[in-house]
Amino acid sequence: MALQDLTPQLRTRLSRMERAVGWFVFLAAALLLFGFGYYLYHTAERKGWFVIKAKFHTYIQSSAGLNVGDPVYMMGFPVGQIDSVRPMQPRDTNNVEVVFEIRDPFFRYIWTGGSYVKINAAGFLNQRQLEVTRGTNGYARVVTQPVSVQTLDELKQLVTDEPGQWQLSQEVLDAGSNLVFGAFTTLDETNLQRIAELKPESDSLYVYNNTVNRNRIVASWDGRVRRYKIFKPGDDTAWLRVVETPPVSDQLQAMVGQLQQALPIVLALTNKLAAVLDNAANVTSNLNIALVGAQPVITNLALVSAQLREPGGPVVWALGTNGNEQLQGALTNANALLANTDTNLTTILLQLAGITSNLNAQVQANTNMLGVISKTVGDADDFVQGLKHHWLLRSAFKTENQANPAAPPDLSPPRKR
Repeated sequence: MALQDLTPQLRTRLSRMERAVGWFVFLAAALLLFGFGYYLYHTAERKGWFVIKAKFHTYIQSSAGLNVGDPVYMMGFPVGQIDSVRPMQPRDTNNVEVVFEIRDPFFRYIWTGGSYVKINAAGFLNQRQLEVTRGTNGYARVVTQPVSVQTLDELKQLVTDEPGQWQLSQEVLDAGSNLVFGAFTTLDETNLQRIAELKPESDSLYVYNNTVNRNRIVASWDGRVRRYKIFKPGDDTAWLRVVETPPVSDQLQAMVGQLQQALPIVLALTNKLAAVLDNAANVTSNLNIALVGAQPVITNLALVSAQLREPGGPVVWALGTNGNEQLQGALTNANALLANTDTNLTTILLQLAGITSNLNAQVQANTNMLGVISKTVGDADDFVQGLKHHWLLRSAFKTENQANPAAPPDLSPPRKR
């Protein structure tokens, strides 16, 4: 049916429907484009397409466990990814070169002092990951300020025109290779005059303007020449040293080798341990036999201790069953002997008293007896003294006092005080 054959009412309704479908298609396409742009924006933001990225390279022994696209970590954060992993030339001293990129602002934590690459184990399937440590001192490894080479005369004019904006991009040494000015030192007329007095080999200095920045990395520090090296096309990576740990497979292989070496020693120890256990079993068996043999002794000791606890038990155990009666009889006889001894002693004392009484009576009756006895004693003493002075018997009565006669008394008059 042709459109001109429709009635005016149908034509009006069809035109309204066409406009509604057109608006619907337009809104759907706009939403689709908005969603696709939103997805691209977040993907670019997540992958760091809008931020500055610094590329670094390092050399490792083995590429095991490292793949292109693996994340690079710093302080536990994913800060970049691996761009390439390639072997070096046959005659090169290095094995594998790994190139990776670090996003802004994390590459600003990488300094010449303390920053290096660590290759860590990331799993049990021979997986490894790159980790860059944070710098603690030194200079920034890469910079975004463009470095230029200026002569001393040009720098004097620049410092005068733009004071406080120009800084060194190198180290300045004296004739003894001592550091005079470090990188990032702000230049002024005094510093330039001091540098001119040092008479450097070149009349030019590597400097940068601290008010100018680029949205890319333009130079990296080269410790061999002590200055920032300006990047050339195709040479836009900075070098970082690496601390590489062996892969898990190599560590497991080394562990297995150590176990193989230690296995004979372990087996010898187990054999010795088995022998010790056998000896311990024999000792316990012999001890059990000894305990069984000692049971009668223990029983007898129990009986003896029970007898000793009874009243009079020690006497019965030492002297036998009749020992108590014998001891009682001995004590009775001793008691009787003591009683008879007292009686006999009394009788002896009475007899001695009678003898002394008779002697006293005789002395009282004969008064000359004591005088005769005294005269007899005196005559005997005179007789002995006479024998002492006889020449024949004198040596028989010598004493120690005679052998060593006493010194004569001092007869000198007393001294006056």
